[in-house]
Amino acid sequence: MIPNETIVAIATAPGIGAIGVVRLSGSNAINVADAIFIGKKLRAQGSHTIHFGRICDSKNNIEIDEVVVSIFKNPKSYTGEDVVEISGHGAPFVLQQIVNLCIAEGARPALAGEFTQRAFLNGKMDLAQAEAVADLIAANSLAAQQTALKQLRGGISSDLKTLREQLINFAALIELELDFGEEDVDFADRSQLGSLIDQLKLETQKLIQSFELGNAIKNGVSVAIIGKPNAGKSTLLNALLNEDRAIVSDIAGTTRDTIEEVLNINGILFRLIDTAGIRHSKGDTIEDIGIERSKANAEKADIIIHLHDMTEADEDTFEWLSPFQEKVIDIFNKYDQWEENNRKKVLNVDLNSFGNHISAKNKEGIEMVKQLLFEKINKGVINTENTIVTNIRHRDALQKLSESLAEIESAMHNNISGELLAIDIRRSLYFLGSITGEVEIDRDILGTIFGKFCIGK
Repeated sequence: MIPNETIVAIATAPGIGAIGVVRLSGSNAINVADAIFIGKKLRAQGSHTIHFGRICDSKNNIEIDEVVVSIFKNPKSYTGEDVVEISGHGAPFVLQQIVNLCIAEGARPALAGEFTQRAFLNGKMDLAQAEAVADLIAANSLAAQQTALKQLRGGISSDLKTLREQLINFAALIELELDFGEEDVDFADRSQLGSLIDQLKLETQKLIQSFELGNAIKNGVSVAIIGKPNAGKSTLLNALLNEDRAIVSDIAGTTRDTIEEVLNINGILFRLIDTAGIRHSKGDTIEDIGIERSKANAEKADIIIHLHDMTEADEDTFEWLSPFQEKVIDIFNKYDQWEENNRKKVLNVDLNSFGNHISAKNKEGIEMVKQLLFEKINKGVINTENTIVTNIRHRDALQKLSESLAEIESAMHNNISGELLAIDIRRSLYFLGSITGEVEIDRDILGTIFGKFCIGK
């Protein structure tokens, strides 16, 4: 990327809309806009002002659109450069004509995420905040929105900034000791460094542990509903969604393939997967394939709802579920039928012995199921005011930081020389800085990060 180039792109979503925005950024942005704008001389206007006029193709004497032009002069703009936003009517053909005129005047098409990349390179935001922009654009729930906003305001950055500054301080003192090695003086208090490392390790582990919740907030939680045929899995799915999404019948094996739908519970998206009933093979090839898919979906899911039929005498224990018990929620269905049957038999059986019992058919106990799902994610505690790691790149950097801090701790315990200790500290600083971009970041990494953005952002 050549930062001096002026870039242009349509900044609004593809498709027909009432309003569409074309964005320019660069040292020549205002001049390019001036060349195609009929109205006030934009270069003579102040920053953060809006002007009505027309966009015209003067070479062909064609009027393109009536528009409103917003001017943001450097450095007080999103990118830190001169920025012009042309708000016209939202026809894709009209907006593309405006872009073409800008290109003819010397601008070039922007790359994916290039406006935000320039904001990062010009110091308007750090790398973690830049990535939060993409998360905010992609947010599809309240929790995802609030978490992204917290990061955009510098959540994880501010948490790491103070600790990083303290670590830099110690690194400088140890480096100073090396300069005065012959005089045998200690500038860095090793006990204070040990306390700082302990604090860093604690903060790092808290952030790493928050990733499970952060990933759920950002990408949703997969929930596989499994059980024997005719246990009421499809009925439960319909009850949770409050609509008839899955076919329900009394015939065992009605569901042959998986059905996936999304449910929002307290701002978290749960991707519910209704699976084929699991039983011993009956020689039906299609049903057998469905059963294998059910098992595969259950093993990959974040949460498994094991739905039991209370009216069935045989316990539906699935031995293959044993390794996944931590993510299993046992739900006992058809308690209305069970209660009716036992009333006739005058049996003194405690209903509570079945644990979480529901009647999916009558939609009784459904709110309890939703609450159990919500509580399964981070014990139901979601505070978007706390820093929550949602980015796998950040999680990986934090894990490497944790390993590096352990090496510093080991080095101090073994009285390693200051020269080697300084190397370990610099390595930790690199992993800390790589999250916010406070170190030299490889251009390939930047390309990967900003390449996921939409054009115009």
